[in-house]
Amino acid sequence: AKFAYLLPGLLYAKGSSWERIATYLYLDASGLLGLPLAVTASIVVAFILFGQALYAVGGDKFLTDLALVAMGRYRGGSAKVAVVSSSLFGTVSGSAVSNVVVDGAITIPMMKRTGYPAHLAAAIEAVASTGGQIMPPVMGVAAFLIAEFLNIPYGEVALAAAIPACLYYLALFTQVDLEAAKHGLGGLPRSELPRFRQIIRRGWVFFVPLAVLIYTLMYAAWEAGKAGMAAVLATFLVALIQKETRPSVLAVLKAIEDSGRTLLEIVVIAGVAGFVIGTLQLSGLAFKMSLILTTLGGGNALLLLALTAIVCIILGMGMPTTVVYIMLAVLVGPTLVQLGIEPLGAHLFLFYFGMLSMITPPVCLATYVAASLAGADFWKTGWTGMRLGIVAYVVPFIFVFHPALLFKGPATEIFFAIATAAIGVVL
Repeated sequence: AKFAYLLPGLLYAKGSSWERIATYLYLDASGLLGLPLAVTASIVVAFILFGQALYAVGGDKFLTDLALVAMGRYRGGSAKVAVVSSSLFGTVSGSAVSNVVVDGAITIPMMKRTGYPAHLAAAIEAVASTGGQIMPPVMGVAAFLIAEFLNIPYGEVALAAAIPACLYYLALFTQVDLEAAKHGLGGLPRSELPRFRQIIRRGWVFFVPLAVLIYTLMYAAWEAGKAGMAAVLATFLVALIQKETRPSVLAVLKAIEDSGRTLLEIVVIAGVAGFVIGTLQLSGLAFKMSLILTTLGGGNALLLLALTAIVCIILGMGMPTTVVYIMLAVLVGPTLVQLGIEPLGAHLFLFYFGMLSMITPPVCLATYVAASLAGADFWKTGWTGMRLGIVAYVVPFIFVFHPALLFKGPATEIFFAIATAAIGVVL
């Protein structure tokens, strides 16, 4: 914004004074107090509190036990437990790194104990936890921003993301099963598995808040923040029914405190994202970058998508998914839509590739955390994670050109798309 007059050709701009830049970034609706901070304050806070409320009443143990009962006894059971529990955790946390920390502390030692090499155990957990950001009903922060950018209900975004998210986990699940067969790894001993009847008797209450959330978001079309708070209220109310799930006053206060701590990090990210948007708008770079990308792509949608995917992953090195998505939604989003790509498909494409930076070396935060928990070599873990998540690098290109995978089109076409995509993923 200040030194744009030093840039060549199309990128040249007059440049602004420091006073104008500071005033614009601080006071304009495209700056600090812009869309990212507004979404965090009105929507994200409710979903973070929902996740913490579930933890406060023992929901984390219920999700892990449910995964153990569902998958523990099959070959490679410990890794399948990691995949299922991480996807379940992801639906209420929306953060890849915190998902690895919470879930990986349980699943990584379990996988190592049953014979998985340390780097493979860490990679499975990193990839499974990262997928939580794209798993409805509660996705990462960027998913709420998609709804705001496109001015559509959040429920529509969550529904569109459902099939690609399932394909992501189907790919991981298939590879985990084949790895177990290759290494001759059996399931967990029956003595280590909890009993289904006991889990459901204690944990049926956790289905109620999830049902409330899905109903209010998808069917009643409530605003996302209001639906999130309804789920929080439902969590605490149904938890009071049973002694095992009844939270103490201290547990409730801790849930609120932990929500505040998590929000501190997100608010800083959202504020900086506002500065990024403001700077791009003020310098005119947002419009010019779209023009340059269109010229480079030569009107070829596939080439432009490939360039965008590479930029997403490079920008994502060390930057949170939310910031990457916002930058590209401003810079590249309009260009993709101009080329005839369905707006929701274009924005989900940017969201996906922003998320994939979490598992793509050399800078991949989820993999760093998982490797340190497993005591594994980072590089081996990173490349293994990329291999396990390979389908995620392909699926976005498919749903952009085939909107049936986003629940767009006739029911028969959607069904056929799901069936063929699932077969393709397994192959």
